[in-house]
Amino acid sequence: MEIIISNSSDVPIYEQIKEQIKSQIITGKLSSGELLPSIRNLAKDLRCSVITTKNAYEALVNEGYVKTIPAKGFYVAEVNRQLAYEEQLNKIETLLDNAVKIAKANHMERKTIDEMLNILYEEEL
Repeated sequence: MEIIISNSSDVPIYEQIKEQIKSQIITGKLSSGELLPSIRNLAKDLRCSVITTKNAYEALVNEGYVKTIPAKGFYVAEVNRQLAYEEQLNKIETLLDNAVKIAKANHMERKTIDEMLNILYEEEL
């Protein structure tokens, strides 16, 4: 499992971990029933606090992407990938809708917004 943490991001580290694991589940890189690293091992690998990885795992459990089995660990839950993908698309649509409203309110050309989107999409995460 590959997770890349950005210390310069405004997004909290636990949220970065959560979203990257969620993405790997949705895309099938992590399979249903697959054992995730322990909280301590993940914290060690990422060089972050055990509390941070615990918060990420708890959020994934609460969202239904991960299940915990006492004394055994955290496992990828059975997830409807198509539904999860649609939820992500819906989030993106909402954010883009807000961006378009701001652009229109400020009389920005579509060409400028398209260019900005292309640049942002090509950036490394």
